[in-house]
Amino acid sequence: MKNNLSFVAASLGALLVVLGLSIFTVDQRQFAIVFQLGEVKEVISEPGLNFKWPMIQNVRYFDRRILTMDNNEPERFITSEKKNVLVDSFVKWRIVDPKLYYISVQGDEVRARTRLSQTVNAGLREEFGKRTVHDVVSGERDKIMEDMRAKADQDARKIGVQIVDVRIKRVDLPSEVSESVYRRMEAERKRVANELRSQGSAEAEKIRADADKQREVIVAEAYREAQKVKGEGDAKAASIYAAAFNQNPEFYAFYRSLEAYRSSFRNKGDVIVVEPNSDFFKYLKSQGRGGEKPGK
Repeated sequence: MKNNLSFVAASLGALLVVLGLSIFTVDQRQFAIVFQLGEVKEVISEPGLNFKWPMIQNVRYFDRRILTMDNNEPERFITSEKKNVLVDSFVKWRIVDPKLYYISVQGDEVRARTRLSQTVNAGLREEFGKRTVHDVVSGERDKIMEDMRAKADQDARKIGVQIVDVRIKRVDLPSEVSESVYRRMEAERKRVANELRSQGSAEAEKIRADADKQREVIVAEAYREAQKVKGEGDAKAASIYAAAFNQNPEFYAFYRSLEAYRSSFRNKGDVIVVEPNSDFFKYLKSQGRGGEKPGK
């Protein structure tokens, strides 16, 4: 009885081992290739549970996601102007034919990257050689990337790979060229700045001259208007004086004499020397009340 139980347990254990060796799963992010005695037997692209013959068949998995190939250092290319440029780019690719991919590069991702890198670099070198620095920097950058993707994809299909995208991240000039370019740019900016300063100074002088002219015109017109008003006032004053003189000439003469006295003897220390018979003392010599002359 015990022997039978041991046999059943051993059989179940062996069955479980065989079953474990026969079952494998494929993730949705993977391709699986089933090999039988070293030859490709089946390619499984759908996720799920699958079976294989143990000891006879084996399985290898390949990533079906989009992979990135990015250069650590920018590559040097020559434009149609025979100028060097440093190009930093990356490539997006993925496996679309696992069987062809395995046959071409033995399923080795390093070998696949090397093949793709050579293809992309050769294509970029060709595209940059047709264009000027301005074209590769801004003018035809999108067209270069699209043409490069199409050419690289055509070659990559031979190893079961699809080129999803080729992107140029940055295009720079070498340091020795950049220095001369920056110096030229600096000189050009200084020239433009000096030209703008000269134009600004000329415009400022023009504005100041116009302002001075307007000020002179305004002052002249104001002076003319002031003289006109002053003349009108003097004329009116003279007219009033004349009218007053005509009404009472004697009183007017007396009033004018008082004004002359006030102006002549404004301070206590003022002294004037004239002849006693001068007209200046005409009204001082007039008779006062009682018929007597002043001073007697």
